[in-house]
Amino acid sequence: MAADYPSIDIAPFIDHALLTPTASPEEVKQWCQEADRYNFAAVCFYPSFVRLAAELLRGKNPKVCTVIGFPSGATTSAVKLYEAQEAVENGATELDVVINLSWLKAGKTEEVHREIAEICETAPVVKVILETNLLTDTEKRIAAELSMDAGASFLKTSTGFNGGGTVADVQLLKEVARERVGIKASGGIRTPEQALDLIMAGATRLGTSRAVDLLRQRDKLFKGE
Repeated sequence: MAADYPSIDIAPFIDHALLTPTASPEEVKQWCQEADRYNFAAVCFYPSFVRLAAELLRGKNPKVCTVIGFPSGATTSAVKLYEAQEAVENGATELDVVINLSWLKAGKTEEVHREIAEICETAPVVKVILETNLLTDTEKRIAAELSMDAGASFLKTSTGFNGGGTVADVQLLKEVARERVGIKASGGIRTPEQALDLIMAGATRLGTSRAVDLLRQRDKLFKGE
């Protein structure tokens, strides 16, 4: 099986996520230590843990990411903007923002664009979560174009609450993006084979809470165990 895959180091692609409502400060510390140890791209926590994560990772390579309007995307634009601004003030440098799916499906493209554009002014890196499992291919393309035009740094497939992003989703977003922005696949990535398939399809980031286990599985895969 390993022969079917290139020997890619998946660690630098990973956003090490801890988005459970019962997460503890001790787990946040563990996630930050693991991100530094394994050279993950970023950690991703709820906004209430951003300040702690920023302190723990000060001077280290992994970025501090948080989620905005998560997981529904249905909070008001003013609330999302304040949440984004506060997160950046507390030390976040990357924001994963859930698009307003109701607006998108209702054709309120100007409202969608305005909301994303305002948030993109607050942070160096904004990843717009499209929740692809709830969209048609046409809607995915519209959402992707709106997000890029508004200043997004990444198109992200999913929150993970409504299923994960598929290889087909990543391929579609890669086609639309034409290398103008990054692509983050997220949700249900449980094996190194899944991770590598997504990377080979065009993903430049992977969101997962199973990062350390993925690396252990990958080592076994390529050692033929």
